[in-house]
Amino acid sequence: MPRQRFSHVTTWVFDLDNTLYPPSVALFDQIEVKMTAWVMDALGVDHAEADRLRDRYWREYGTTLAGLMQVHGVDPVPYLETVHDISFSGLKPDPELAARIGDLPGRRIVFTNATAPYAERVIEARGLCGLFDAVYGVEEAGFHPKPHRMAFETVFARDGLDPLAAAMFEDDPRNLAVPHSRGMRTVHVAPEPVAKAAHIEHHTDDLAAFLAQLTGK
Repeated sequence: MPRQRFSHVTTWVFDLDNTLYPPSVALFDQIEVKMTAWVMDALGVDHAEADRLRDRYWREYGTTLAGLMQVHGVDPVPYLETVHDISFSGLKPDPELAARIGDLPGRRIVFTNATAPYAERVIEARGLCGLFDAVYGVEEAGFHPKPHRMAFETVFARDGLDPLAAAMFEDDPRNLAVPHSRGMRTVHVAPEPVAKAAHIEHHTDDLAAFLAQLTGK
């Protein structure tokens, strides 16, 4: 039973985008448009090439930003400010999810490849304010993105969490490999499961319902 497998967990780590809200909200569609436009302007390439680079860097470096920093020496701050300047009107409060997160014993944190200020806006729009003990963005990870080990090591050290007593909830399967290797419980949150992989212990398409199983609420 999931509840028994999580009985030792004292720190609950949540990704943000497409994890604390459903992908159907399509916030990242807005961000991708902004990223493509930024790459076009910064690198002087056309739309097709900017799209190709955006996707290539995401696949090879973990995020488009990581590739831009590594290959082109891009300053991350103006990039992040630009691509996260989007509308949050599609986000709605989720009282059920808020209640289930609030039921979890121990510390609850958010760890995202976006920025902490952006994460706070998403949390507010979802009606999840006051539920998290800490919010860590890519800046707190030293601009190392998930899925890279350094991102996790930096944030976990900063938070002081014990991976052996922690669980990770994440929509991108790549980002569960390092947490699993550190002994964390791993939960893939997505509409559809991915091919069976050792680093994905559980899958759910309903985060609130899954959390309810863990707390018995």
